[in-house]
Amino acid sequence: MSFIVVIPARYASTRFPGKPLIDLNGKPMVVRVAERASLSSATQVLVATDDARIAAACGEHGVAHVMTRNDHPTGTDRLSEVSALLNLPDDAVVVNVQGDEPLIPANVIDQVAAMLEANPNASIATLCHSIHDVADVTNTNVVKCVISEIGEAMYFSRAPIPFARDAWREGVDSIPQGLPMYRHIGLYAYRAGFLRRFPQLPIPAIEQHEALEQLRALAHGFRIAVAVVHDALPPGIDTPDDYERLKATYSSINREAPRLC
Repeated sequence: MSFIVVIPARYASTRFPGKPLIDLNGKPMVVRVAERASLSSATQVLVATDDARIAAACGEHGVAHVMTRNDHPTGTDRLSEVSALLNLPDDAVVVNVQGDEPLIPANVIDQVAAMLEANPNASIATLCHSIHDVADVTNTNVVKCVISEIGEAMYFSRAPIPFARDAWREGVDSIPQGLPMYRHIGLYAYRAGFLRRFPQLPIPAIEQHEALEQLRALAHGFRIAVAVVHDALPPGIDTPDDYERLKATYSSINREAPRLC
């Protein structure tokens, strides 16, 4: 198995500007993410950014990085530029690790790359885990995934899907036994050939309304392989409150000894 990891990182953020550069035990978060990713089997780990401050932080800590345009509407578009800049062959596997996941386990990075390699008809691979908390069912920030019998994504939504018609006739107050409800984990492996095509695909209405870019791939007939994992990933950092919670315990829970490729 051969793959590279790309970590998209931009300075601008509606909820948390400058997030990639926040300090975690003496290093910027984007560096911590790169260190974790380097514990995987990736042959290369690099940060893709449009900001000189992030590039400087990467350079200071020995993290490979590449400068990209600042007008990309999605992270997938940024990865598309990276695949072109690196002149990757169509069958190269690129794993997108979010820049706000400083505790991401290396084994799940390997798992999503292996999932794509094992499914030659798929252009993308991703992960999900079972939903057990009914509050997640109705939470629009929790993206749900419906999986086919052959392990491919049928649809992603912020709505409760699949919908238990009879059990939820009076409201969503529990999860019926046997209902396959999965929470999507935002970790993707892509084939470079697909990444190059992605920016040219017309944006479908379902993507516009759901605000989920993976729906563009499904709408245009690309297949997404999905593996079900047992547990959720460790918490990422979306907001300043998330940062304060993680900062207090980061050194004690970040037990893997990081290295850089």
